[in-house]
Amino acid sequence: MIRAHALEQLPVRTAVPALERALADHGTAVLCAPPGTGKTTLVPLVLAGLTGGGPTRRVVVAEPRRIAARAAARRMAWLLGERVGGRVGFTVRGERVAGRDTVVEVVTTGVLLQRLQRDQELTGVDAVIIDECHERHLDADTVAAFLLDVRETLRPDLRLVAASATTDAAGWARLLGDAPVVEARGVSHPVEVVWAPPAGPVRPPHGMRVDPAFQAHVAATVRRALAEQDGDVLCFLPGVGEIGRVAGQLAGVDAEVLQVHGRAPAAVQDAVLAGSSGGRRVVLATSVAESSLTVPGVRVVVDSGLAREPRTDHARGLSALTTVRASQATGRQRAGRAGREAPGVVYRCWERAEDGRLARFPSPEIAVADLAAFALQAACWGDPEASRLALLDPPPAGAMGAAREVLTAVGAVDARGRVTDRGVRMSRLGLHPRLARALLDGAAEVGGRRAAEVVALLSEEPPREYGDDLAAALRTARRGGDGYAARWRQEVRRLSASAGETGGGSPAGMTDDAAVGLVAALAFPERVARARGEGAFLMVSGTGAQTREGSGLRGAPWLAVAVADRPAHAASARVRLAAVIDESTARAAAGHLRYAGEEVRWADGDVVARRVERLGAVELSVRPLAEPDPAVVREVLVEGLRREGLGLLRWTREAGQLRERLAFLHRTVGAPWPDVADEALTARAGDWLEPELSRARRRSDLGRIEAGQALRRLLPWATGEAARLDELAPERIEVPSGSRVRVEYGGERPVLAVKLQELFGLERTPRVAGVPVLVHLLSPAGRPAAVTADLESFWRDGYRAVRAELRGRYPKHPWPEDPATAAATRLTNARLRQE
Repeated sequence: MIRAHALEQLPVRTAVPALERALADHGTAVLCAPPGTGKTTLVPLVLAGLTGGGPTRRVVVAEPRRIAARAAARRMAWLLGERVGGRVGFTVRGERVAGRDTVVEVVTTGVLLQRLQRDQELTGVDAVIIDECHERHLDADTVAAFLLDVRETLRPDLRLVAASATTDAAGWARLLGDAPVVEARGVSHPVEVVWAPPAGPVRPPHGMRVDPAFQAHVAATVRRALAEQDGDVLCFLPGVGEIGRVAGQLAGVDAEVLQVHGRAPAAVQDAVLAGSSGGRRVVLATSVAESSLTVPGVRVVVDSGLAREPRTDHARGLSALTTVRASQATGRQRAGRAGREAPGVVYRCWERAEDGRLARFPSPEIAVADLAAFALQAACWGDPEASRLALLDPPPAGAMGAAREVLTAVGAVDARGRVTDRGVRMSRLGLHPRLARALLDGAAEVGGRRAAEVVALLSEEPPREYGDDLAAALRTARRGGDGYAARWRQEVRRLSASAGETGGGSPAGMTDDAAVGLVAALAFPERVARARGEGAFLMVSGTGAQTREGSGLRGAPWLAVAVADRPAHAASARVRLAAVIDESTARAAAGHLRYAGEEVRWADGDVVARRVERLGAVELSVRPLAEPDPAVVREVLVEGLRREGLGLLRWTREAGQLRERLAFLHRTVGAPWPDVADEALTARAGDWLEPELSRARRRSDLGRIEAGQALRRLLPWATGEAARLDELAPERIEVPSGSRVRVEYGGERPVLAVKLQELFGLERTPRVAGVPVLVHLLSPAGRPAAVTADLESFWRDGYRAVRAELRGRYPKHPWPEDPATAAATRLTNARLRQE
């Protein structure tokens, strides 16, 4: 019997008529309803015609998480007075509770993606509700894009609702073709904010690590909340590990401590959602409890302010969750859980001043995640570039490029990016393309059952207590009685059925350890790694990796790294899960990365010529190459000059001065005088370093090339201008004393450094190429006395001061009253009289 009273208490019922009108007029709508209003439970029943009145329609509700899908189905069935599996059912990966009479089916967005790929028309479905669309999960964005395409091309009658727990719905409304926005008002209970930052300093999170001191502070804040407030406490933490550690620190509190996360057993999840049976409860939860689920009895929220988001290091081929500061929107969502049933309190474990500096919204998953699975879905949909899909945010070009490389490597798409038959099969396995490749190819090598066992381990990382050895983790899962082992066995059954037509029994003589290593290497060939000593390894991708102290993996010659992350500021990735393999397995799995051939390159300051075989960055064998191709050697030598500079050549003083003179002419006159800067000379190496460069074989040969002689080949001989070099930029200038003084061209202007007495009688400053030289006037001892570019002005205005200063110091030298008319000399007064 329908629980009419409970239905009437749901605030969203007042918005249902407007929603029905919007769907009748437009076919699409955005429903904004605060948490706890019944948007997830009442609206599907109404649209399906199950609450009385109206035709019966089949409605599919897409939820981002399995726990939310199960909970929503159970709640709707309860409202109808039925059991799940009747008119209301659910389907999640590996579990289906639905039948022929099911009218409302709650599915995960991943399940709905699979259905759309198999049946684009969604035959028999009248309406789809995408719930919690504000969370911006990649599967939800993809489902919305596919459904909009279906409405436009195949099913204009298909009704589509984007349901959000926030009022930021403008983007979704535009995406759905200017769809009407229907807002439902909830029962608003005030929530008091208590700022509870740590008393002492804590290290910021990085990677998967959260400072133990901060976790202890969160536990202490939970204890404080229990002492200061009434009702149950809901505490938000970033991940399963932090939940377990905080739970341990809450031992002895006068409350039942429960843990809610995606890996928690269904019985635990049901117990949390069923409400308290008497005493107080502390519910430690990840983001699964932010929306979709109502946890009865909660009056207090303790918010760690941390969340986990996916991140991908495309350069290193590493993908992992990372701990980040939760956004302002997430903080509001979490705080709202305290006010669903009555006034509540939220304890925020950070400074009030920090709140305004937080991001407004969480990052859309499409902007930060590995896009290989998305790219495969788009290719199967017929849009490999995802250019025609209606998405709130376009996929980053770099991430899509990396995704296409992965799909090409595993055979899911062809060279043009079009999906292959193999790719279609991969897409239907409900796995990341890497894991799909490992299942299909691994089944043929190690048997379908064992391949499924390993892939099930890789698809949901085992608990840390299983260790970092993947083969040992397999044995633990096989005999384990924990929640992870139960889920693992369920996934093994699903995958074994999928791999059955490819793989048979286990090949004779192959051990479990060898099978585990091969399947892991097939999934992540770029992470195959060879030992470098002291627990260090080098992946074929070129990334260094380090095993932990005491790990049994440290002595392995090769590893297939399944899970690794790179801590902040660390030079190497940290191996968290891997399997021991041998070289033959490495060659088999990463064969597409194998290279064998001659290699001539500039390394360690010289030409290195060798015959090499390698897997990516890992060298397998190296032998010296006796007779490398001279043309290739020449290119490598030029690269050496480019990297280390032209100082590798032999530069005499005359050669350096010639280069300075040419640089001056190029700067002052321009063409046809050549540019002799490093970059220009390296680019024209063939014009001025031949034939010496072609005869060179190593660095020492470059050192025998006389740079000045080679440089003269760049002079403009063809135009005849080369003959004017000494005229335009002479090496020396004859001064009035008869001395020929060298001109220095190394600065911005040519410099003539000469003793003052040798310029007596010279009225105007000497010029080169029309440019006045900068005259450095020296004392009789050769020390600087004055600098001028205008001798005439100096004789008139500056000479008197210099004469007054120096003639007492150098009385034996001439210091005439009028230097412009005096005779220049290199001699002292005595010598002058003798002559």
